[in-house]
Order: sequence, then C-alpha cells, then structure tokens
Amino acid sequence: MKPKLLVLASTFPGTPGDGTPAFVLDLAFEQAKQFNVTVITPMVPGAKATQIIEVPGSPFKVKVVRYRYWFKGSEDLAHGAILDNLKARKSRFLQVPFLMLGLYRAIKREDKLAPAYAIHAHWVIPQGWIATKAAPHVPLLVTTHGGDIYALNSSPFLALKKRVFAKAAAITTVNSQMKQRMVEWGIDASKISVLPMGVDTDSVAHIARDAVKKPRQLLVIGRLVEKKGIDVLFNALRALKARGVNIGNTVVIGDGPFRIRLQQAAAGLPVEFRGQQTRKQVLEAIAESEIMVIPSITAANGDQEGLPVTLLEGGAGSICVIASRLPGIDEVINDGESGLLVPQGDSGALAAALEKALADSGLRQKLADGIAVSVKRFDIATIGDGYNKVVAQIIRQARMSR
Repeated sequence: MKPKLLVLASTFPGTPGDGTPAFVLDLAFEQAKQFNVTVITPMVPGAKATQIIEVPGSPFKVKVVRYRYWFKGSEDLAHGAILDNLKARKSRFLQVPFLMLGLYRAIKREDKLAPAYAIHAHWVIPQGWIATKAAPHVPLLVTTHGGDIYALNSSPFLALKKRVFAKAAAITTVNSQMKQRMVEWGIDASKISVLPMGVDTDSVAHIARDAVKKPRQLLVIGRLVEKKGIDVLFNALRALKARGVNIGNTVVIGDGPFRIRLQQAAAGLPVEFRGQQTRKQVLEAIAESEIMVIPSITAANGDQEGLPVTLLEGGAGSICVIASRLPGIDEVINDGESGLLVPQGDSGALAAALEKALADSGLRQKLADGIAVSVKRFDIATIGDGYNKVVAQIIRQARMSR
C-alpha cells in the first residue's frame, strides 16, 4: 500500500478544467504515482465537498477534500488569490480565522482516518503554519510560490515564516532568488530545493501543432491584479497606436478585482476581455495567438511573480513571449534567444519590443522555437519526479530518526 500524502493548497480548481490555475492538481497527479494523495483545500462556490479525480490515461487517482469555513455559498476568500481578495474587500478578513480553523480540523480529521506519512503544504502561510500545529509529528514539505516570500514581510509575519521553515523537513521554491532570500533569513540552504511547477509539454504542444495563427494577435493570461502589470501593456499599445503601428487584437484571459479599472484603461484600444476561461480554451488561445505578453511588476505590497505557469504553457505551445525581466522569468527566457525581456513597468521598452516582434515573423518563430526547447525541463513528469524524491526523502529521514 502506498504511503499517504496530504497536499494542502488554497488555489485549486473547483472542477477540473474550470480555468482556476491547476498546477497543484497537475503535480498531485504525478505524486499519485508514488503516494496515496489527498488534497485538502477550501470550499469554493459550486464545488463538491469530497471528490475523487482520476489521472487521465492512468490507473492513479487523487482524493480532494474541501473544508467549509464560512456561510454556505459565501465562502469566497479562497476563490482566486487570498491576498488579492482581501485587498479587494476588507470584510473578507472576517473569514481568515475560520479558514485557518477549517484547515486545522481537516488535517486532524484526515490524519486520524489514516495516518499521513508526509504533508506537502503549498504556501507557507496559512498552509505550512497550520500543518505545524495540526500535525507536528508528520514530516512537512513547504513549497513557496512567490507571494509568500515577496509579500507579508512585516516583523510578525516574517518571524512566523521563519518558524515554519525551521520546522519543515524540506522546502522547495520556484526560483533561485527566492531560495537566496530564505538563506539570507537564516534558513538552512541544504534543505531548500529550486523546483518550480510543471506543465504537460506534449499535450500543450499537440494543441498548438495544427493551430492557425491569427495575425498580430497578442495574448495576456492571468488574474487581473496589480502584479500582472496589464495596464503597462495598455500604455505600450496606446503609444504604438499613436505612432501608426498596426497593433492587431489583444486578448485578455482572466478575472479579478482590477477588471473594471483595466477595462477603463483599455478604452479605445482593440482589447478583448474574455474573463476566466477553461483550460482547453486557454491553450487554444495560446495556439492561435502570435505573441504572449507577460508585463508583470512588483506590487506595492512587494508581491511579484515566482515563475508564472502561463509562461511555461506559452513556451510549450511555441509562442513568442515578451516579458518583464523578473526573477524566475529570466530563468526561463534567454533574452533574444527564447523571448524578449524588458524592464518591469517600462511601457516604452515594452512598446519597442512589441513593435520589433510584430514586424519580424522570422524573429517570432526563432523566439517561439527557443522557448519551446527551454521549457522542456519543466515537463510535469520531470518536475513530479523531483517532488516525489523530496517527499520520499523526508519520509525516510523521519523513519530513521525514530
């Protein structure tokens, strides 16, 4: 019988393919090859309390347990990104203690049903912290994704994060800068691995293989929040339009608290807001677009990208990518070889890069081919194997210490 692994996450699809980022589920599928995986995640509108999700094309499956923490139908704190939801509506702070209490109880309940051999917590707060309280006897792997390192760094939060990292048996993070920051905080470098999320590169490439590109179509994918920097893109497009450059159509996929503001900022520009789309629709949009733009910035609270999964999906779909030069992104894109990098927040530099790429189909093809090669190392099977080795190691260490 395979050892039980509890996976804790707050960003998770309500139903497979509903458009919510699915990187935790994708990784859980890979983990199910070696472990008996139960994902514990907050309830979201329309989701089932308990669900068994089969791994496509294989005998493996993942159990999903969604815990209640607020009034039925009103549990919206974890419907999207928690930090952004709190910023959008302060009254959601009332849900925070109940969210943590619900997670605590769910961990206790699942561990009692069948003892967990290990816990994999995505995000240090609240998942990692609650795991140390609910199951201190179970070896813990904490995965940091960006916001939990770059934001929440006031003295109380930083002290809390350091305590969680000290108790964790292993830590993974999605880019090298985040690892370095943790080392600067005094965390033992030997237990930190750089392991980003992964994508099914072959499946994405298959969708893109026979697609017909829509001339000059630009694509932006992501939650409509400050750190995505989408208004910087709109400023660049406005500058190009003023110079008489044919900017084509820009498709924006995603939703969030900045939507109304961004729609106002896009007035008079050829921009199409499609809202949240299914995963299939996202991959089809990648396949039919000429250029993916990732104009991310560092938000006022310090939050920024760790390594956007959309970048990896775009790369697997062989699309030309223009992105901000940020840690994580610059570990995937070699400027001029597998994409174009511009300074964050610089709409003039972004406009110049867009004009250059739009004018040169040969360059677009070169960059698309380059990033397709670059993201091969992020294939979900490779990444999943890396995570399985880490989990197996902390289980062995725990057994040896008994």
